[in-house]
Amino acid sequence: MKGIYLATCVLIILSRTDAIAQLTVFNVSSSEITDARKISAQQQFEIQDEIESSTTLTYGLGKNWEVGANLINLDYAFKDRGFEINDTTTAMPYAPLLLGNAQKVFELTHTFSVGIGAVAGTNLMGHHRSFVYYGYTNVLASLGSQEQYQLAAGPYISNHKYLSDGPVCGVQAAFDAGIFHKKFHLLGDWISGSHKKGKLTLGFEVFLARRLPLSFGWQRSNGDGSQAGVVQLTFLPK
Repeated sequence: MKGIYLATCVLIILSRTDAIAQLTVFNVSSSEITDARKISAQQQFEIQDEIESSTTLTYGLGKNWEVGANLINLDYAFKDRGFEINDTTTAMPYAPLLLGNAQKVFELTHTFSVGIGAVAGTNLMGHHRSFVYYGYTNVLASLGSQEQYQLAAGPYISNHKYLSDGPVCGVQAAFDAGIFHKKFHLLGDWISGSHKKGKLTLGFEVFLARRLPLSFGWQRSNGDGSQAGVVQLTFLPK
């Protein structure tokens, strides 16, 4: 735990921030909270020997609050030609999962903000319903005249049924570099740990329209080094 706290302190020192969101760069929360009475949506596909689908919806409540829902770990196996269901072993995350999400941002200064967020819920299928959760605190940095360079980092805590076997706490970090702002961005994020959610993802984003970025990424697992491709489409309300 001392290592987590030290890493978090270093990241806080390096970070200046604006706001955070339940939508992700790839797997770590991004840097804009959904406006009041607006809806954001995101669809991600991770492609390996199976296709893993993750869907996120968020609704802005105002006063730097947002809530929403996630359907994740919806895994289609090419070999078996069917969707995978897990409610018995933590060798893999439970699947599929229906989660609620919530997040609050505290603006400390014009450049510093801290966001506290979580997803929590249960598996949809199988004989055993179980509670799963993932909570985090992020500190953010927004740089550039149009805030086109953004960094996010902080600690997380979860359980084995969400993560799979391995450590249940660690650190996460992400960046979004608007090389050509709202046209072409470089993206990357990392979640620590040897569990199945512990991954490094690097990629880029192109804007099909100002509110419709399409992202492509390469992903590597911390635990076994396995690789995957990622495709992600996001709808932004502004």
